[in-house]
Amino acid sequence: MTPKKDDDKTDGNASDVTLRKYDVDYMQRTRDFYSAQGYSNHYQWAKNSNTPFTKLQKPLEDCRVAVITTAMPDTEQGRTRRGIYPRPSRPYPDSMFTSELSWHKSATHTDDTGSFLPLRALDEAAGEGIIGELCERFYTVPTDYSKRNTSEVEAPHLLNLCREDEVDIVLLVPL
Repeated sequence: MTPKKDDDKTDGNASDVTLRKYDVDYMQRTRDFYSAQGYSNHYQWAKNSNTPFTKLQKPLEDCRVAVITTAMPDTEQGRTRRGIYPRPSRPYPDSMFTSELSWHKSATHTDDTGSFLPLRALDEAAGEGIIGELCERFYTVPTDYSKRNTSEVEAPHLLNLCREDEVDIVLLVPL
């Protein structure tokens, strides 16, 4: 993100130092958070040598697209228990529960769900013939510090939901 001219204390050219004030050192913050939880080993990033991406078997304009987000439903259950929740894509949610997630809150916000949950944009893309259709449901998934839980529980559950909904393409939207 390039700062506005008023924020830029240089002669109009954003310097590296100026731009760094917007950086979110996600990896270091994750390491620090993990250590603060009392884990004796350093956080190990997931490494997938066998990535399950495949070439589309049909044209994009014929594909059903689903969204997976780390934002939770703005419901009592979503606010108290992070989990996998299949949610209707329409009507578009007015809000999602995001306050417990980490992002650069002084540089952006999540008041506009369309800025991080592109359901309306995908419906518009379908209307223009760019994609076939938006899946009737989108899915939430918690951010989890357990690689085992992510790969052995959450990913298979999401895969089953996508298969149930006959999804061709998944758009992952972490927050």
